[in-house]
Amino acid sequence: MAEVVKMPKMSDTMTEGVLAKWHKKVGDKVKPGDVLAEIETDKATMDFESYQEGTLLYIGIKEGEAAPVDSVIAVVGAEGEDYKAALAGSADAKPAEAAPAPVEDKKPAATPAPAAPKVDLSKIPATVIRMPALSDTMTEGVINKWNFKVGDKVKSDDSLADVETDKATMEVVGYEDGTLLYIGPKEGEAAPVNGIIAIVGKEGTDITPLLQDTGAAPAATTEAAPAVAEAAPSAPVAEAAPSSADDSRVKASPLARKIAKHKGINLNDLKGSAEGGRIVKKDIESYTPAAKPASAPAAASAEAAAPAKAAAPVVIPQYVGQEKFTEKPVSQMRKVIAKRLSESLFTAPHFYVTMSIDMDQAIAARTKINEVAPVKISFNDFVLKACAVALKQHPNINSSWLGDKIRYNEHINIGVAVAVEDGLLVPVVRFADGKSLSQISVEVKDFAQRAKAKKLQPADWEGSTFTISNLGMFGVDEFTAIINPPDACILAVSGIQQVPVVKNGAVVPGNVMKVTLSCDHRVVDGATGSAFLLTLKSLLEEPVRLLV
Repeated sequence: MAEVVKMPKMSDTMTEGVLAKWHKKVGDKVKPGDVLAEIETDKATMDFESYQEGTLLYIGIKEGEAAPVDSVIAVVGAEGEDYKAALAGSADAKPAEAAPAPVEDKKPAATPAPAAPKVDLSKIPATVIRMPALSDTMTEGVINKWNFKVGDKVKSDDSLADVETDKATMEVVGYEDGTLLYIGPKEGEAAPVNGIIAIVGKEGTDITPLLQDTGAAPAATTEAAPAVAEAAPSAPVAEAAPSSADDSRVKASPLARKIAKHKGINLNDLKGSAEGGRIVKKDIESYTPAAKPASAPAAASAEAAAPAKAAAPVVIPQYVGQEKFTEKPVSQMRKVIAKRLSESLFTAPHFYVTMSIDMDQAIAARTKINEVAPVKISFNDFVLKACAVALKQHPNINSSWLGDKIRYNEHINIGVAVAVEDGLLVPVVRFADGKSLSQISVEVKDFAQRAKAKKLQPADWEGSTFTISNLGMFGVDEFTAIINPPDACILAVSGIQQVPVVKNGAVVPGNVMKVTLSCDHRVVDGATGSAFLLTLKSLLEEPVRLLV
């Protein structure tokens, strides 16, 4: 008997899934444990295994399409079996064939124009490549660079393009062998998640039905491979040789290409050390350009242009300035930062509590610890550990506003704001209260390095219950931070300042650090925030308590 296969719920927050790729086609035999498809959730792309045995009789959604959880995506049964009864028994199934209901009209009906024959898209030897969801907050991606052009032969593991998301620049793989027949968005242009960005298939294939089926007919400026070659011009035109300055076709990672562009290095001058001669970051960093000979005529002209000493009295010339500016498109990361922090500031009623902490004992303890510790401990590591211990004693601070309820988190996951070139990332130190200062130090340093190299994964920045933003290394005296949703609080940590303080009735030199706690007043009250800071202050002023 035929059985329907439904979209599984693969994560706690998943409401729908995108069919990234079918591994079986209608008519194939399947058995329990076979991978039917790859399903893209809000967290990752996962293999979906069959629990049935039989023949794949029906596929409900195409690759790249989304379907809600528990909706029918396929039917498995005996070969030749009528699967329509199984579809009819499922309320959410789309009928395989549905004739439109007749509409009554008393007026004489016009003779309908003959309908164009419907093209079976599954018979077209081409595959649509869509913009993947490369992070949980991504709604669109910008094509940073195309690594191939229309007409090029591509393999299933080739990186078709580098896509800039709100978190990082990542590679998009085509997963198909064939010819690149179509390119949608140009370099620098954005495309929504699941929007068509390319088509790969058999050379000469007519891809018009694929574009029309998804409402993405090519614009006048869109690149597409024609099915028929254009007539040659009457006079032969010599093909221009590629410029040695053009390194766009050199195989290199997105990070290596970005560093090379920043340093003004032509990738043609390097030899890659990765597989297939691909250039990576270390090749750029170890490259030493050959010295260029100085231009004698330029030096002579510069000398000739030097002004002669004026014998007349000094006259200050009038300076005429020129107004100019540079505009750059907003990056995906900056768009999401702007959206999320605006929502946080204008939705959550913030209030701020500031406290000064005597860091003399923390400075002495850090010096002693670093004499024996396997890794160097920073003041940020002290603050993070102290916050973790204090959060255990003040669970209201370690909470989240969920609209109709407040979640009091019993686990302590602390987000650490890390500045990167395009904005800010907040990787999460999980279960920080159970980790030593050395463990915290190693983890935070690793996060910082991977954040700057754009190597963080979605799992690294999800699930914080409290956040720390530290600008002490910049010598900042005091600042406030915007809450990182869904956390209820964020701690702004300033620099340690050498100031005169009163101890035992005498004014002596001291080391003081100011911290400011931003609180969501829907969850935390002033007394609760102040009590948390008092506990944090006592832990940092007597850091031996952190080691117990």
